[in-house]
Amino acid sequence: MYLKKINKKNPDRVYLIIAESFRDKDTKKTKSRTIQSLGYLDELEKDFDDPIAYFKGVVEEMNNEVQLKKAPIKILFDSQEQLPIGTNNRKNFGYAPFSSIYHTLEIDKFLTSRQRSTKIEASMNNIMKLLVFSRLLSPSSKKKAFEDREQFFEKTNYSLDDVYRSLSFFNDRGNELQKWINDRIKSIYGRDTSLVYYDVTNYYFESDKEDDFRAKGVSKEHRPNPIVQMGLFMDTNGIPITYDLYPGNTNDCLTYRPTFSRMKKEFDLGKVIVVSDKGMSTGDNIQYTLSAKDGFVFSQTARGANRELKEYIRSDDGYVWYGDDYKYKERLYPAEIWVSMTSGKKKKKTIDVKQVVFYSEKYAKKAKMERDKAIEKAKTLIKSPSSYNRSTSYGAAGYVKNLSFVKETGEIADSSALMLDKEKIREQEAFDGYYVLITSEYEKTASEIIDIYRGLWKIEDSFKVTKSDLETRPVYVSREDHIKAHFLTCFIALVLVRILEHITHGKHSITKMVESLRSCTCTNVDQNYYLFDYYDEVLADIGKATNIDFSTKIRTLQQIKKNISETKN
Repeated sequence: MYLKKINKKNPDRVYLIIAESFRDKDTKKTKSRTIQSLGYLDELEKDFDDPIAYFKGVVEEMNNEVQLKKAPIKILFDSQEQLPIGTNNRKNFGYAPFSSIYHTLEIDKFLTSRQRSTKIEASMNNIMKLLVFSRLLSPSSKKKAFEDREQFFEKTNYSLDDVYRSLSFFNDRGNELQKWINDRIKSIYGRDTSLVYYDVTNYYFESDKEDDFRAKGVSKEHRPNPIVQMGLFMDTNGIPITYDLYPGNTNDCLTYRPTFSRMKKEFDLGKVIVVSDKGMSTGDNIQYTLSAKDGFVFSQTARGANRELKEYIRSDDGYVWYGDDYKYKERLYPAEIWVSMTSGKKKKKTIDVKQVVFYSEKYAKKAKMERDKAIEKAKTLIKSPSSYNRSTSYGAAGYVKNLSFVKETGEIADSSALMLDKEKIREQEAFDGYYVLITSEYEKTASEIIDIYRGLWKIEDSFKVTKSDLETRPVYVSREDHIKAHFLTCFIALVLVRILEHITHGKHSITKMVESLRSCTCTNVDQNYYLFDYYDEVLADIGKATNIDFSTKIRTLQQIKKNISETKN
């Protein structure tokens, strides 16, 4: 590299650049290219006494650094050297892409700004990064995250007490931070909210202790522990928008309106079409969505439909087949819904909807397979009722007649009259593979409505990610504000990994990306040198999308810190 003077546009003014020579592969001739544009000499003289001398020095340093990188590194090892107990020279570098997205969203600025009005001394930003990066790459308790804090190349000048105290700070600003993140996603990455997906799941606690928030309810994982409900909205691309938490005994359908109302009020999304499963398909939720001048695509149960709808489903008239596996039909239909009045009474209301019925041979086979397993379990329960209780009989209980449980113990109350419910089995078989969708979007075709509904897997997958890859449950903290802060950090972690998936164009699954980034570690082999020993196609693709180098085998601590620092700009 060298300092080059050129006449750029104005022949009377000298322009300085740092250039380098290279050999053109095609022409075999030597050419030059610009490495860095410095500016006009007369302008630079305002800031430097001798710009030419100064930048010649800069070029010399750059050349020395290049030569240093090319020079072989010699590290001497003592074959008799032993490791002291407690030695851990491994650090994670895989958090770098998450650091880049975190700072692009300016979460650091939000936390630093909000902390100024408090007397808190420990950096809330540093603690948030610890909790979020640990959740993504080594999920564990808050205590374990603190104990392993040195695995990242970040400042760790805080105590375990600071970590726990930070949770109250995060909770108090949780909704505001969600809005802050949303605003920056919209401006930086774009937020497609033409379709928004909503679903509810729950997370269990390690403790059996219940309170007004941690309560026993219908566990998605069929556990007896207290749970908390989470309602989550996601955009068309699968990036989370916002969430709310509810006591564990809250019915799923009751979570929709409060969360939807807050999202519409605080997040400036415009008109949306809400997509959700049959749990949200109540008269109150439909009416609320329409009154907000938004649309909906909700599913309905085929087996629980009224007689007229069942007859419509089972009739062969009107179905359009796609191959041998798939068929559908549609109609405009005056649906009757029951809406709650301010008096507390219910009022019947008729609304016009498009009704789409579709059948899939694949879904039918899946339903039969799952039911057959449940039936076999039901038969075993009937033979050996003492081996089962309310919890362990899940799935099979619905196929057993005369089954009841002791409220206090959960044991089967009376086993003398237990028998297989063959009538229920026959009724379910008749509707295997059939799904019913209702929508306010009359102008859309049946195929479009089905495709829209199929997008619901994105939010189902996100819940799977939080429970498996991020290990959001069990929840170990017990105070309500700490619980809410825990889920805030999990939400931020989910946002970061979904954005990473988005900018890598979904080439790799979240599970695969997280696995590779967890494996992207380095070991301190000699005072200032770190050895990287893992690199794969996933890291290569992430590196291209985030401009982060994962391929260099040996780096100094200074180089690594520079790499990490660049993710914060």
